[in-house]
Amino acid sequence: MTVSQVETALPSVQVRRGYKRFGSTQALENIDYKLLRGEVHGFAGENGAGKSTLAKVISGQYFLDSGSLAISGKEYSNWSTSIAQKNGIVLIAQELSLVPQLSVAENVFLGVENHYHGILKNDLSARFRELENQFGLGVVGSKVVKSLSIAEKQKVEILRALARNAQIIIMDEPTSSLTADETEKLHSIIKSLKSEGRSIIYVSHYLESLLEVCDQITVMRDGRIVRTCNAKLETKTSIVASMLGREMSQTFPKRTHSSIRQIAPKIDIQNISTNTGIKDVSMSIYPGEIVGLAGLVGSGRTEIARAIFGLDEITSGNICIDGVPYFNPSAAKSVAMGLALIPEDRRAQGLVMVHSAKKNISLPHLVSLAKRGLINKILEKRQVIGLIEEVAVNPKSPNLPVSNFSGGNQQKILFAKWLFGNPSLIILDEPTRGVDIGAKISIYKTIVALARRGAAVLLISSEHAEVLQLSHRVYLMSRGSITAEIDPVMETEQSLLFKLFGLKEGGEIC
Repeated sequence: MTVSQVETALPSVQVRRGYKRFGSTQALENIDYKLLRGEVHGFAGENGAGKSTLAKVISGQYFLDSGSLAISGKEYSNWSTSIAQKNGIVLIAQELSLVPQLSVAENVFLGVENHYHGILKNDLSARFRELENQFGLGVVGSKVVKSLSIAEKQKVEILRALARNAQIIIMDEPTSSLTADETEKLHSIIKSLKSEGRSIIYVSHYLESLLEVCDQITVMRDGRIVRTCNAKLETKTSIVASMLGREMSQTFPKRTHSSIRQIAPKIDIQNISTNTGIKDVSMSIYPGEIVGLAGLVGSGRTEIARAIFGLDEITSGNICIDGVPYFNPSAAKSVAMGLALIPEDRRAQGLVMVHSAKKNISLPHLVSLAKRGLINKILEKRQVIGLIEEVAVNPKSPNLPVSNFSGGNQQKILFAKWLFGNPSLIILDEPTRGVDIGAKISIYKTIVALARRGAAVLLISSEHAEVLQLSHRVYLMSRGSITAEIDPVMETEQSLLFKLFGLKEGGEIC
């Protein structure tokens, strides 16, 4: 299809004067939007801007309170996921929706088995191999989904959409857990789908990705569309300015001063190993210090966090907290000792999505709120509201279910949950994964504030700029072991990446 044909064709999707409200929160307001056939259309905006809500309206998960929705020129008053799928619309949601007990192939073809001559295992395997050979995402069809990493699960979701031969594919943060190579592969697939005349809605916080792969970018703020622009004429700076309604002068707060070596370490880890792949790891973190942990996917960073917090058994080595041996760590003992963990997967491991923000924040601390077996509701409410203000949750609604908040605000609620207990050691595993630039800035300020209050912070992140800009010291990991300790002030993102790949600056192997 030529450019002129695309411009004159009926829009694949058109929303006119669309409104959507959740309780007292106006999620979408006066939305006018269209997606053309053979177009890659990006959504940019802070968490809570309305991007995912609009995507879910188009995919049939939500219906508009008022306004109209038309697909290829036909308006629909009764709109649902089943009708959307019949119209060739598939959503790859940020919240993964796979069946953990089934295999990859069974998940990919779940619900469309009748299109593939039944559900015989041999047939499924053959169909999966055909699909995987076509797109090459590197996923094994026979693996059980619960055994996969988040990045692998995200690729399964992508294959699910491709298996349905969708004509309109909505990708909500599809690269949040993918490596640079995997992201490049996905972008190649998107360009191939576009050449076939399919339409893609690409929701992402990674502005580089939007600028690289999109034809048009729609910027949203506070449930409204700010503007729609030609991606080729935009820059990261111009998009961020539209998202925030102001110029972004500084992303990272000023690095805190650390007085380490003058006091004893908060935590001292000596030669620990686990059955999850950690081998002879030693490290220390001092009060008021932010220590970064950098490594490629699969290097063992998350496994370190789980071992320290007591979620995985330590098979050898020792941990000391404030100079006292910490034997047989467990989650319950860690919380009682003032340790906190912000896990990588906030939905599965950090929050109870059906409960309110208030219940989630106070859940680990009910003992401190109880007197004679009764929860002091007034004290609970006062402390929760104070924490919601401190971490800048929006909307400031303690009784709203966590599932109704955007991803960035869910992450802030998770921070508030652990700040409630005033932790002396906090482990942050990918604290800004799937979070927009505005929420990132807020979270960075929270991390620095924790260190200034004297907490020891372990920062695990795949975003190398975060590790280098926030940390006082950085440990490098590879294959379950610490390979080096570096001064982040002396490094660039490029030099750090070379070290993680075991290369010299010139590209030679170290």
